[in-house]
Amino acid sequence: MTDYSRYECLKIEVANKLATVTFNRPDAYHALNREFIAELRSIWFDLSEDAAVNAVLVRSTGRFFSVGGDVKAMSNRPGGDFLADGEIADPAKGRRLVLNLLELDKPIVCAIQGDAIGLAATVALLCDITVASETARIGDPHVRIGLVAGDGGAAIWPLLVGISRAKEFLMRGSLINGKEAERIGLVNYAVPTEQVLPKATEIAQELADGATWAIRWTKLSVNRILKQNMHMILDASMSLEHETMHMQDHREATKAFAEKRKPKFTGK
Repeated sequence: MTDYSRYECLKIEVANKLATVTFNRPDAYHALNREFIAELRSIWFDLSEDAAVNAVLVRSTGRFFSVGGDVKAMSNRPGGDFLADGEIADPAKGRRLVLNLLELDKPIVCAIQGDAIGLAATVALLCDITVASETARIGDPHVRIGLVAGDGGAAIWPLLVGISRAKEFLMRGSLINGKEAERIGLVNYAVPTEQVLPKATEIAQELADGATWAIRWTKLSVNRILKQNMHMILDASMSLEHETMHMQDHREATKAFAEKRKPKFTGK
C-alpha cells in the first residue's frame, strides 16, 4: 500500500479496494492554496501506483466542497507573476494537475456535498461520476476576479452542457445549484445533502468491486475525448489566465474581495 502520510491538505483512507480522498482545509473552507494544489497534482499518481486501490471517492466536509482559489492570498501577493509566498506562478503546474487526474485509469466518484467553486468545480467535474447536493452551488467565477477560466473549465464545461450554456456560465461567472446542474447534465445525480455521501460511496464501492480492467479500459477509452479537448484548449486558456494575472482588473478584484466591496473594472 502507498504511504500517504505526507499529505496535509488531503486525507487519504484505503479500505475494501476503495480510496477515499477527503479535502482537509476546513478552517479555510477548503480553499486551494499552493500546498493544496501541489497535493492535487501528485495524488493521482500515488493512487495509480497503489495496488490496493481499484476506485477512488473524492469528498469534502462542512458547508463547502471548496471555495476554490484562495482569493485572500491572491490579494496579498506582490505582483501578477507571484503567488502569495513569492513563488512564480507556473501555468504548466496547473496543466499537470488536470492531465494527471485524467490519466488515472481507476474510476473516480465525486461527492459534492456543498459549494464547489472555480478550480474545485473543475476537479469535481473531471471525475467520472458526480453526486451533488440539490442545494450545493457549482460554478467557475474566474471572470469575477478578473481572470480567464484557464484551469480546465473552458474545456470541460462545453463537453458537459454544450458550448452556448458553457460560454454563458463561464463569461458571467454564474453559479447554479445541484438540482439545475443535474437537469442540464453538469452532474450525474442531485440528491438531498444527507444522501450525497452514501450515494457516492455506494457507486464508488460498486466500481471498486467490479470487473477491474473492463472498467479501467472503458474509462481510458472515453477519456480520450476529454484529453483531446484538454490538449486543444488548456495551453491557450492557461496562458491567457496567466496574462490576466498581470492586469489591473485582477488586482482590483482581489483587493475588492479583501475589502468586501464590489470591484470597479477598467479594462486594464
